[in-house]
Amino acid sequence: MSEQPTVAVLTLGCKLNQADTEAIARRLVAGGARVVASAEKGADAVVINTCSVTHVADRKARHLARLARRLSPNATIVLTGCYAETAPADVARSAGADLVVGNHAKPAIPALLLQRLRQRSNPADGCPAAGEASQRPDGPRRAPVRGRPSGRTRAFVKIQEGCSEMCAFCIVPRTRGRERSRTVQEVVDAVLARQSEGVQEVVLTGTQLGNYGRDLGGDEPGPRRLLEALLEGTQVRRIRLSSLQAQDISPQLLRLWRDARLCPHLHLPLQSGSGDVLSRMRRRYTAQQFRHAVALIRDHVPDVAITTDVIAGFPGEADDDFEATFSLCEETGFAAIHAFPYSRRPGTAANLMRDQVPAPVRRRRLERLLALAEESAAAFRRRYVGREMPALWEEQKRGIWQGLTPNYIRVYTRADGDLSNVIVPTRLVALQREGLSGETNPVGALTA
Repeated sequence: MSEQPTVAVLTLGCKLNQADTEAIARRLVAGGARVVASAEKGADAVVINTCSVTHVADRKARHLARLARRLSPNATIVLTGCYAETAPADVARSAGADLVVGNHAKPAIPALLLQRLRQRSNPADGCPAAGEASQRPDGPRRAPVRGRPSGRTRAFVKIQEGCSEMCAFCIVPRTRGRERSRTVQEVVDAVLARQSEGVQEVVLTGTQLGNYGRDLGGDEPGPRRLLEALLEGTQVRRIRLSSLQAQDISPQLLRLWRDARLCPHLHLPLQSGSGDVLSRMRRRYTAQQFRHAVALIRDHVPDVAITTDVIAGFPGEADDDFEATFSLCEETGFAAIHAFPYSRRPGTAANLMRDQVPAPVRRRRLERLLALAEESAAAFRRRYVGREMPALWEEQKRGIWQGLTPNYIRVYTRADGDLSNVIVPTRLVALQREGLSGETNPVGALTA
């Protein structure tokens, strides 16, 4: 390529998508492209890594593709991720994408795109122009993800993807396929590579982290052995898990958090506090087992942030079922609650269930959960006002630096000099809308 092409790599959805997006971005940069993480006017190409967990996610994917086409009419637009799996036939027609790439073919995107960009810069090579009919690369169609280029501060490392659990509401087994784990050595090597780039924190991502290694035939499924290997074989300053299930929690696993490099933050999806609803959802824990998991975590991990997902209005959810969910959320005091209304997904068992909850009822229940989420998050942050905690500072926007504590509190400060990618003792001062303001203490700052 005679000039460095600009490729916008955009992400919707989960941390697993973020890990995939980062991998795509790294390969594009290695191939000579300039990669940006937002829709940019006049980009030569746009990769949109989509989510399809709800109809809202589908709508966001289509909107982002149309926006990219408006900003960059001549760009090659690639739509990948879970939406490419659930609605591949009409994606390109409705959104104007040039290529629709399923999850399993996602690793081929950088080479495919770089080749097309080279051919566009040299018409003699006979490359089809952008805007042509949608194509799909040869190969199996399956799993997508979300992510963004990480810079040097934090990186998402995929350890596993796919799911064999078949929860009644979830489309992920269809979009990502069966469980597939990377070996311990592959993950250690990936973390060492990010460490060599100066990354201070790695986030271990996957669809079912609690089932890590089950497909490899190990004697103990789960992330414990992997975490031990990472703590022994790498020096990255922070290691964070993206998500576990209540049934994955054990004292043996939690004892590893004696090492301060493991971030005291665990995402534990609840989905419902009603035993009947959990059973219909095909979840593998009861409400009481969830409570027990939370108690174990708090016994073993000081200052832990426990965050969760909750569905409002699953089919057959009666008023009493919802009140059980609300009460469990209230008593747990989550650091954050991601609440969303049930969304019917063709291809899932719940889509065929009777007693679908009317949309107005789902909305009312969601509004109550969202109000509780705001109160619960503020109460969690309020406990840390006046404390000093190490903050990993990431970026500056409009003169304000943003960073994260180990227990995932967003911190804001004004400071002279460059705080990017340093861990600084920070006094937490006052509540902000989505975090806490802080005052940094540069003494003892840790750099890469």
